[in-house]
Amino acid sequence: MQEAEVASYQVATDLHNTEILTARFHRQRFNRHVHEGYCIGVIEQGAQRFWRSGSNHIAARNSIILVNADQVHDGHRASENGWAYQACYPTVDVFSALSQEFAGPENAPWFEHAVEHDNHMAELLRKMFNTLRESTNTLQRETAFYITMTQLLRNFGKRRPELTHLQHQPVAVRFVADYLQQHFADNISLEHLAALVHLNPFYLVRLFTRTTGLPPHRYQIQVRIQRAKAMLRQKKPLKTIALDCGFSDQSHLNRHFKFVTGITPGQYQHSITL
Repeated sequence: MQEAEVASYQVATDLHNTEILTARFHRQRFNRHVHEGYCIGVIEQGAQRFWRSGSNHIAARNSIILVNADQVHDGHRASENGWAYQACYPTVDVFSALSQEFAGPENAPWFEHAVEHDNHMAELLRKMFNTLRESTNTLQRETAFYITMTQLLRNFGKRRPELTHLQHQPVAVRFVADYLQQHFADNISLEHLAALVHLNPFYLVRLFTRTTGLPPHRYQIQVRIQRAKAMLRQKKPLKTIALDCGFSDQSHLNRHFKFVTGITPGQYQHSITL
């Protein structure tokens, strides 16, 4: 019995409409075609054969596949059981925005090699894909995406650009921290925070992380947990606390609360009544 082909697309509207694909193909054959944006993927199972840059390439499990924008390529299986992979399709505009973080000319990147082998980068891509599938926190999603794409450029881009030098900007960091304190329950975007202090979004992530020790989305979660503790001491219902603190539901609160405190909100609330 032939196994079904499975492919699931989602569009990350908060990331300039970047398409995200999770797929498992057994017999699928892609004719030669181009994408408006780049194709960046990681092979999870099996192996894929594809034509790019005048020759065929094979990407086995844990390989990173890279196709430049408007570059002709195809794709089909290279193993009996087909292949499974995750991929995203960022546009040239996305990379142009990221290139502002690099010293030197702001050119669209070019990935010279069709297949790269880097276990750390493959795992970083997987974590990014998982975040984009599971998280509704805009700050977290943007941060994961920008960090991963920037690292990809630094590792595999033909130019191998250097990041701009971080300046000492305590006023900007303090302003953002205060804003996150005041708007702890809001689903804030990284671009919004960056616009408030007139900085590039990824530069702000680097600056804020170096200064405070936490990226903006983790700082916001810490504030949410502190607010949740205060509400727990007031004996408010757990479901109400979760929503009032900006978590999507009670299980979302439970997960983050336990990561920080080592116990669940219910256990914390029970302990302070003893």
